[in-house]
Parts: sequence; C-alpha cells; structure tokens
Amino acid sequence: MSATHFDDFIRDAINSDPGSDKGLSSEELFGLYTSWCLLTECPSESADSLWRALIGRGIIPGKNALAMTGPAAADYILSSAPGLV
Repeated sequence: MSATHFDDFIRDAINSDPGSDKGLSSEELFGLYTSWCLLTECPSESADSLWRALIGRGIIPGKNALAMTGPAAADYILSSAPGLV
C-alpha cells in the first residue's frame, strides 16, 4: 500500500475519538477500508498490508480511539446491516 493510498484512507474515513473507550476493531477497520476502496475506485490491498500500514502509523486495530467518518463509513454501516435500508 503506498503512503498516499493509506494517507488518503486515513484522512477520508477515520477520525480520532478521544472519548472512545473501544475504538475500531480489526474487522471494522478492514470493512471500512474495503468500502473506501470501492467508493474511491482504488484497488484494495490485503488485510496483512493494511495491518502493517496501520501499525507503522501507530494505529493498533482493536486498541485505539478511532471512529469512522465520511461516505465510506455510511457504506460500511449500511452494508453491514442491510435491514437498516
């Protein structure tokens, strides 16, 4: 995953949520990433590549104070709970 690709994903789809005591799980981060890739028409990388990129930027899946944001968040949430539509 190129630095620009990952930085764009972080900027567009993830926000810091200092009040969060749970953060985003590995499954949520990968689902959000997949939705972001589909919406931006950017080829997705493997889960292992995503984890390496996240950890390299100090983001630990499941142990963070992050929240979803933007169109990718809406897409992920709606695709995860089709009964909401």
